[in-house]
Amino acid sequence: MNAIKLAPLLLIFAEVAKQRSFTGAAKKLGLSKSAISQQVKRLESEVDMQLLVRNTRGVVLTQLGETLLLRSELLSEQLANAVSDVKKIKSQPSGQFRMSVPPFFERNIIVPAIRQLCIEYPLIEPELIITSKWQDLIEHELDVAIFGGRLKDSNYRAQHICKVKDIFCATANYIQRHGTPQTFRELQQHKYIASNWQKEEITLINTQQKTEQHLLLEYYAQTNNLPTLLEMTLADMGIALIPEFVSKQAISRGNLVHLLPNYHCRPWDFYFLHRYQSSKPAYVERFYQLVKYYFVMANS
Repeated sequence: MNAIKLAPLLLIFAEVAKQRSFTGAAKKLGLSKSAISQQVKRLESEVDMQLLVRNTRGVVLTQLGETLLLRSELLSEQLANAVSDVKKIKSQPSGQFRMSVPPFFERNIIVPAIRQLCIEYPLIEPELIITSKWQDLIEHELDVAIFGGRLKDSNYRAQHICKVKDIFCATANYIQRHGTPQTFRELQQHKYIASNWQKEEITLINTQQKTEQHLLLEYYAQTNNLPTLLEMTLADMGIALIPEFVSKQAISRGNLVHLLPNYHCRPWDFYFLHRYQSSKPAYVERFYQLVKYYFVMANS
């Protein structure tokens, strides 16, 4: 599979997916509708999978198409940024780039994003501050901040990064000693380790029936720190609700067990905050794109 030859096919596919229409993509790209259709068919043939479902209203992405679109959009953004940077012929940004991010976001998301940003903007000097607390950009002299949960009222601009859901987890040792809860009633008999964001009444979503259920769990231990919550769970202390993107690697390694897999908590949001009210610098926008991309990669 020749990646260079696939690049224009991916860009065309991304435009069709964005427009949800072959006609709309043809107008946008200045090509005929038949040419657009042929290129998408060629891409589907190359990757040996159906990416689009055609209907009377336009097109609908398959699950595989949605996954490929995330990668294709990043390619399109990279090309657009490259052309924009060449046209603007601006001086290379330099100096300190301060950011605050919550714990665990840095491992597979922020650090790779910073690494790539520094390759593209080598004069930038990143400073990374890890904290789960709200950080006022002006007070703490930050360029950007990544924050999870409900945003405070401010004049800052907030761009959505992702939705995160918490799932029930425990170690195999704990389950071996105390049994695997199959129902909410059985779950209430176990030792529950609460976080400060999941210690009151919990709203659970059934992934199969798409219904909500409220559950009140009495906790015997609690913490306001996500790394500590994970460590307490790994120490066989009980069952906890841990963000899926945090627990995924531990589950794959066998360090944690995903309990009640048909349920997860109501998703909560992460945001990218900055102070720019109009157009922001290209490197800030690029960092936002990279953070979103690596979050998808960490959860795929």
